[in-house]
Amino acid sequence: MQTSALPDLAHTATKPVHWLATAAAMAAVVALAGLPQPRTATATATAPEKRTTTPVAAPDPAEVDFPLECGGAGTTVAKQAPGDLDGDGRPETVAVVHCDAGSGTPPSGIYVLTQGSGAAPRVVATLVDPADRKTVTDFVVREGRVSATLLGYSSLEVPRCCPDQEEQASWRYQGKAFVRTTGDLARAV
Repeated sequence: MQTSALPDLAHTATKPVHWLATAAAMAAVVALAGLPQPRTATATATAPEKRTTTPVAAPDPAEVDFPLECGGAGTTVAKQAPGDLDGDGRPETVAVVHCDAGSGTPPSGIYVLTQGSGAAPRVVATLVDPADRKTVTDFVVREGRVSATLLGYSSLEVPRCCPDQEEQASWRYQGKAFVRTTGDLARAV
């Protein structure tokens, strides 16, 4: 360390009085900082606001007349799944429905149901029409997408018990219609 050629200055030699003065000044600052207090609150407590955050129920397929020609046999909702497909915050129901044939493998339809406030549920889209003679398996609704495995027949000679074709299909609502990612079976009602 290099020594200074200048004489020691008086203010560089601290004495106990300097430490006491610094401590007193700091105590005064802390004491003054604690003096201002917020005004006393004058608001009165009231009951919390009631918000209607009751979840909206998805449409019930049991309340819908599906566009199936079953010759008086009735219909069977084989599978169903709710999901908000159009992003409006209200759930739709996607239902896999076929005629109640009693035996065999009747073709399935995939229908999208919606329900307005106080209205009855109704079919708004047909994703797979039973006229296309497809059987639906591995059906799921997730993150706004409907996905299914479709089983079908390559010709009329193939027995109706044993489909010989399989395809993966999925649909997503875009704009004002459901768009299928493979094939061209998606239809709007």
